[in-house]
Amino acid sequence: MPRLSVIIVNYNVRHFLEQALSSVFRAAERVDTEVIVVDNRSVDGSADMVAERFPQARLIRNTENTGFAVANNQGMAIAEGDYWLLLNPDTVVAEDTFEKTVAYLDAHPDVGGLGVQMLDGKGEFLPESKRGFPSPGVAFWKAFGFSSLFPKSQVFGRYHLGFLPREETHDVDVLSGAFMMLRASVIREIGGLDEAFFMYGEDIDLSYRIVQAGYRNVYFADTTIIHYKGESTKKGSLNYVRMFYAAMKIFARKHFTGGNQRLFVGLINLAIYFRAGLALLRRGLSRVSAPLLDAALIFGGMFLLKDFWEANIKSLDGVTYPPEYLYINVPIYIATWLGAVWFSGGYDRNAGTFRVVRGLVVGTVLIAAIYGFLEEGLRFSRGMILSGAAWATVAMAGWRSLAHFFQTGSLRYGEQGPKRLVIVGREAEALRVQRLLDRYEVDVELVGFVRPDESPFEDGRLLGGLAALPDIVGVFRVDEVIFCGRDLRAVDIIAWMTRLGTGLDYKIVPRDAVSIIGSNSKNSAGDLYSIDIHLAMAEARHRRGKRLFDLGLALLVLPLWPLLALPVRQPFGLLRNALAVLAGRRTWVGYAPVDRAAVEARQVEAVLERAAVAAGASDGVLSDPDSRPAAGQGVSGAGIPGGGFASGEGLPKLAPGILHPGDALSGAVLSRNMRLRLNLLYARDYAVERDAAIVWQAWRDLGR
Repeated sequence: MPRLSVIIVNYNVRHFLEQALSSVFRAAERVDTEVIVVDNRSVDGSADMVAERFPQARLIRNTENTGFAVANNQGMAIAEGDYWLLLNPDTVVAEDTFEKTVAYLDAHPDVGGLGVQMLDGKGEFLPESKRGFPSPGVAFWKAFGFSSLFPKSQVFGRYHLGFLPREETHDVDVLSGAFMMLRASVIREIGGLDEAFFMYGEDIDLSYRIVQAGYRNVYFADTTIIHYKGESTKKGSLNYVRMFYAAMKIFARKHFTGGNQRLFVGLINLAIYFRAGLALLRRGLSRVSAPLLDAALIFGGMFLLKDFWEANIKSLDGVTYPPEYLYINVPIYIATWLGAVWFSGGYDRNAGTFRVVRGLVVGTVLIAAIYGFLEEGLRFSRGMILSGAAWATVAMAGWRSLAHFFQTGSLRYGEQGPKRLVIVGREAEALRVQRLLDRYEVDVELVGFVRPDESPFEDGRLLGGLAALPDIVGVFRVDEVIFCGRDLRAVDIIAWMTRLGTGLDYKIVPRDAVSIIGSNSKNSAGDLYSIDIHLAMAEARHRRGKRLFDLGLALLVLPLWPLLALPVRQPFGLLRNALAVLAGRRTWVGYAPVDRAAVEARQVEAVLERAAVAAGASDGVLSDPDSRPAAGQGVSGAGIPGGGFASGEGLPKLAPGILHPGDALSGAVLSRNMRLRLNLLYARDYAVERDAAIVWQAWRDLGR
């Protein structure tokens, strides 16, 4: 019978799961371990990957997403070990993690549950490694932000127990569901996870019941794991607030009675409104802060320009500007400029100076066109419009460049530039990783290689050994370090992440994998270089353009419908579609429909391609369009090349399309793989002109 049963619940994080399992089986070499993977109906090929790469794992394929609690209970129902480890798929355990934790539990029979020290993908300590019970007081201090303001206070900091040193082992109240090692006999006594919880709170509830049963929960500081924290709901979002505090209500009603329950639920309700209000306020401020600052700067500049113009240019003519100029004309100018900048994409995340200037130029042209339609009393100097546009350009580009400079040290606002990285590994694996970067066209600057030992390294880009890594990072201003999992132990990678600090980005290439995995933020889902293909459809400016095209065409179709009824094949369908597009339920051009069988077929191809890439095959392997890696944004939905894209699955969401990219191919018969490829290309290279071209070529089918 195994000493340890590791249970991993997975949902659409294939590459992270692959890395987690690689680390688990390396750690399992020191402890008799069984591994159970419960897949909650992933569409990214996760289950097939487990069956192929890790046949020694016991695999449960669910036909629906049952949630965290139900799936873990499924795993625990068949687990045979003395201890059960509930482990997230976005984790990396050290080689000594199982050995040390099992030994500790063997030596302390009064411990019912154990958690460990966790770092995020940047090497930063995760405070949820140790937590206190959410009593009414603890919940109040957390909900209203006192625990964040005073994390080390024994009064305010009890939620994350910030006053307890992270380097020391302590008794704690709550274990993290990311790594929760449980004594099997205790769980059989008290029961498994409460299935009333779907996503949050089940770890708190189980930890509470362990303590109620007379056992201890321990934060074990003598081993460290990486937890990328790729949650599907970001902290601070309305959805997170709703789900987290709903879980807290379940916990309160279950474990508190009388006045305590009413107090707890009342505090939670208050917290929901407070945190939801903060989330709305934060979201609103993030969207309007830049336009408000732009408007204020432009108005202030126009006010000074008016005085200058009156005193130095119009003084000989005795011309002064009436109040209407400042309070009617100038606001109209500002609204036009800012609206044009918005449509130009100047307010999108990481938008460059070019988009801002382009919007101001377009806005100035519009103002000049509007100028002629104003009544005589509101038509003032065109020179003021041009000088105002010049000032707006200087002001808007200027403050953005300065803000960017104080954040990054560069005045090149909007220009991210390639990351400077080093690869740590032996020569064969390091060169394989470099080929992966080249193959997937990752925009990085490879500074060189660092070898982990004294093995031969003939490539001239070798910078030194592992001992020199801190100096190499400093001298070459390295932004990112990629560790080769084949050549370094996970415990050493974690140690180096801790030593180098949180100012760098870190990624790991698992043994024999084609994924380069990491996370640059504790609240992000992580980065996968192997699927990092830029999708134009994901950009806000392209989605705005698509919506404007949809609305414009629909508004054109409605009055012209009597004329279009004859040539269009389904005239009443055209009328219905135009109304549906106006309502946002349809789009004129969407993804080509692809049935589920197509995804299954692509999964077979992906297995073959993955083997070829892992073996370092030539670029010719990917020359066929149907075998080239297809990718989505982020982790959920883009697990295998081409997999998970049925009807746009894994690509940026679109309303159901009336036409699709294949309609522009003049009746060509499209295979399933061709449709998958067309969808990817449409999302990757999207521009409004593509929709216009497809509609032009297939306009007779607009009524279907």
